[in-house]
Amino acid sequence: MPVGLSGAFSSGTPVALDANDIEACLLLDQKALNGLWSLEQWRSELGDNARLCRGLKAGNDLVAMACGWLVVDELQITVVAVDPIHRQQGLGVAVLKALLGDAREAGAQRATLEVASCNQAALALYRRCGFITQGMRRGYYSDGRDALIQWVELS
Repeated sequence: MPVGLSGAFSSGTPVALDANDIEACLLLDQKALNGLWSLEQWRSELGDNARLCRGLKAGNDLVAMACGWLVVDELQITVVAVDPIHRQQGLGVAVLKALLGDAREAGAQRATLEVASCNQAALALYRRCGFITQGMRRGYYSDGRDALIQWVELS
C-alpha cells in the first residue's frame, strides 16, 4: 500500500478507469486541474483502447488518476491529478507507477510528459518515479509558461 493510504481508500491498488468513470474523471479534473478537459475529451481518453487510465477511489470518489496513450513503444502521459485535499499522501506516485506498469506490460520502453517548469510539486512527483528533464518547450501553455519535457525508461 502506498505511503499515506489508509482505510478511507477502497483499495491500496489503483484500478483501471473506463467509460463508466467519465463523471468521476470530470469532477477530479475540475478539482485538481481547473477543468483542463471537456466531456468529449474525457470520452476519447476513456473510450480508446490505446489509452491507459488508473485511479484511486475513496468510497465512491475518485481522488487520484493518471492517464496516457501508447504510441508504438512509448507512453505519452496525458494527465496526472490528485484531489487537493488528498495531496501529500503518495497517491500521485501510486497511480503513476500503476500506469507505468501497465505501459511496460503493453510493451512500452519509455514514457514522456510535459510539466509546467514552475510546478515544483509535480516535478518532485515525477522525480520520485524516475523521470528526468530532457528538454523545454518555451511558451507551451496558453498563459505563456514553459513546459519541461520529462522522460523515464521503463525497461
